[in-house]
Amino acid sequence: MTDQPTPHNSLIGRRVPVLDQGWIELQDIMGDDLAIVNAARVSFLGESKGPERDKKLLFYLMEHRHTSPFEQVEFKFRVRAPLVTWWQWVRHRTWHVNASSGRYTAFEEGDFYVPEEWRLQSRDNKQASEGALTGPDSDALTGKLRAHYEAAFNLYQEALDAGIARELARLFLPGFAVYYTWVIKVDAHNLIHFLRMRMAPDAQHEIRVYAWAIYEHFFKPALPWTAEAFETYIMPGLGPIQAP
Repeated sequence: MTDQPTPHNSLIGRRVPVLDQGWIELQDIMGDDLAIVNAARVSFLGESKGPERDKKLLFYLMEHRHTSPFEQVEFKFRVRAPLVTWWQWVRHRTWHVNASSGRYTAFEEGDFYVPEEWRLQSRDNKQASEGALTGPDSDALTGKLRAHYEAAFNLYQEALDAGIARELARLFLPGFAVYYTWVIKVDAHNLIHFLRMRMAPDAQHEIRVYAWAIYEHFFKPALPWTAEAFETYIMPGLGPIQAP
């Protein structure tokens, strides 16, 4: 892992595709590894003491869970994800969110998530999946899902054409599958907690892929020291082989 952060101006505006038609885009970022170190040294006017000592202090902060200095860095993203993902995302109440609304903007045909595979219910864990359905049965389910989406959207469009308000017409749409776009903001401390929970192997795939995209494409390039400390003390053994 490099010790040199990627310049913010090369990260802002970067958009990474996720799932079948989702994406995550960095809109803004405030602060860097040094900002975290300087916040910890606020009593000493926050002056750098050189890369080696600065990095050592940041690792100390992460190891001993001195979290407030990490709150001095903030990320703001624009994200397009299906509601099944947002349903879990908003459980992390430390994110500041503003979402698009179906009351103001009509949905478009095809604004629905189609999974790459049909995961099977785990026999031992009520909230987890295990393995996947394969062969003709899997293809048949995907075909039925697409037909369901098409029929639902036709009913939605029929209601709009009849003059029904968008806030009611959307009742025809398959709720958990609809893609929404959000603007979301979080500080690095709470983002670390989110990543620890949602990058884990037992996290649901639909949110895990977004967490990994944030980490690999934005968090790690912008905060290389913090990412290295995260992999050392919070998620030891983390590596690309674990990525979904």
